[in-house]
Amino acid sequence: MNIHEYQGKELLKRYGVAVLDGYIAWTADEAAEAAKKLPGPVYVVKSQIHAGGRGAGKFADDPNGKGGVRIAKSIEEVRAAAEAMIGHTLITKQTGPAGKLVSRVYVEAGCDIKRELYLSLLIDRATSRVTVMASTEGGMEIEEVAEHHPEKILRVSVDPASGISGFHGRKLAFGLGLEGKQVNTFCKFVEAMYTAFIASDCAIVEINPLVVTGAGEIIALDAKVSFDDNALYRHKDIAALRDESEEDAKELEAAKYELNYVALDGVIGCMVNGAGLAMATMDIIKLYGSSPANFLDVGGGATKERVTAAFKIILSDPNVEGILVNIFGGIMRCDVIAEGVVAAAREVSLNVPLVVRLEGTNVALGKEIMAKSGLPIISADNLADAAEKVVKAVKEAA
Repeated sequence: MNIHEYQGKELLKRYGVAVLDGYIAWTADEAAEAAKKLPGPVYVVKSQIHAGGRGAGKFADDPNGKGGVRIAKSIEEVRAAAEAMIGHTLITKQTGPAGKLVSRVYVEAGCDIKRELYLSLLIDRATSRVTVMASTEGGMEIEEVAEHHPEKILRVSVDPASGISGFHGRKLAFGLGLEGKQVNTFCKFVEAMYTAFIASDCAIVEINPLVVTGAGEIIALDAKVSFDDNALYRHKDIAALRDESEEDAKELEAAKYELNYVALDGVIGCMVNGAGLAMATMDIIKLYGSSPANFLDVGGGATKERVTAAFKIILSDPNVEGILVNIFGGIMRCDVIAEGVVAAAREVSLNVPLVVRLEGTNVALGKEIMAKSGLPIISADNLADAAEKVVKAVKEAA
């Protein structure tokens, strides 16, 4: 689960992470009032959406104008900046061409920036530890740094048994070229971030940029915080921060039925049981010349109702031009899948080709249910056959 920048900063501040003063505003008038509470004379107005690259982004109705992060030097400029953002759609590299609607802005105090750095904590699957990453290339996307200047990314792994120690921070501080009191300040900053990360069951905490001020202070100028969904039951206060307006409606609906669904930008909807099989299904669709519209794992114990819901969710995507159901029945019975597919196809007007490949428990019964349904379901013998048939059917229907 992701949260907004201002929410991430509020959370980190509780653990001693240094952030600037700021206030959230839902209207231009609220933004102006928020600025009056700050020392000035420089303010920063930031669009709050779940996407990076806001500063370099552009608003859909003003593509030649300023981005989603603006510096203001008066209360009136704050008001004008907020007015230009709230209620408008911001397009960044991470939002895609559709962009995201800005419903609120964060008005923050200005900062005397001397240096911009990068700092993040994340779970490293290779080491099964929390890895702290830092770079002198603050303000840049870390993917670009990794591609063009991999030598500028510093990493330290933290053993969960012993936790964070002073030497972790010092190693990174010296690598970043920090000096004097900055080293000790940075070490305390990293320790506070690590404490917040562990206590809140985070998946990632990213500060980009982390700035060194003219006075030598270390401050988080931005904050991207994401949490492990599986641990949210332990953090009711964090779960309450969820902003469903920032999430895909189909993914929210899938979550109600405990379906693992991720929307993609292809044209062939997929319904599969098992994450590995789902990945293989998406790969083979690409191999045969098309692209998947989603990742959907119905799981091993899905009921007829869950399968019906999954089918409806796939069909709710207007980009879907064909559907491939690929089920290997082990715990999941093929007849249950067949009943769900038939029920959903009858309930929702099915106007795209449907290819079904069933194998495993009760496969004969499943095929019989589909054959007797009277629906135009294309049966496939294996995964390759299924992918070939659905890609061909979509092309013929176009």
